[in-house]
Amino acid sequence: MILSGLFFYLFAGITVASAFMVIASRNPVHSVLFLILAFVNSAGLFILLGAEYLAMLLIVVYVGAVAVLFLFVVMMLDVDFVELRQGFLQYLPVGALVGLILLVELLLALGAWVIAPEIVAQGAQPMPPLDQVSNIEAIGQVLYTKYIFFFQVAGLILLVAMIGAIVLTLRHKENVKRQDINVQVARTRETAIEVRKVETGKGL
Repeated sequence: MILSGLFFYLFAGITVASAFMVIASRNPVHSVLFLILAFVNSAGLFILLGAEYLAMLLIVVYVGAVAVLFLFVVMMLDVDFVELRQGFLQYLPVGALVGLILLVELLLALGAWVIAPEIVAQGAQPMPPLDQVSNIEAIGQVLYTKYIFFFQVAGLILLVAMIGAIVLTLRHKENVKRQDINVQVARTRETAIEVRKVETGKGL
């Protein structure tokens, strides 16, 4: 118990510190590296809880794919972060409202845990019992039955976030020829080919 407690505080402390450095670092590459560190330590916490499947998901999917993709995108796309921060003040009220809502939700969750611990303990019971099914099967049965609506909403939110990231980072450079499918399909022989009669010994 002492060893598991030490590992819990080690993983939890590094996770919280890495999460803070993600938003505190001025260099976006350093932020992505701290995000990878936070994912790895979160995987350690899941292993301590006995959820090995979620730990492998964090390592393989988030660290191995998503976070590395973020790192390469930040390094390869020469994004002007100074320009992106220019409209920060106009979105500050909306951000403050969202932060206030999250703070109220956290306070309500902590209040319920202190005032009525029996309700929290009842909701924390695994469905179905883990002694009857495996960890992965239990997660699948709960996720795709009881919480299927929330699962779909989370997927929709991630889709909107992905589209928003593409729109914010997409920059059309001038003097760069781009493919226009409609113009290519609408080409005819008269517009595509020009026949010229060149005299002998003279060029175009």
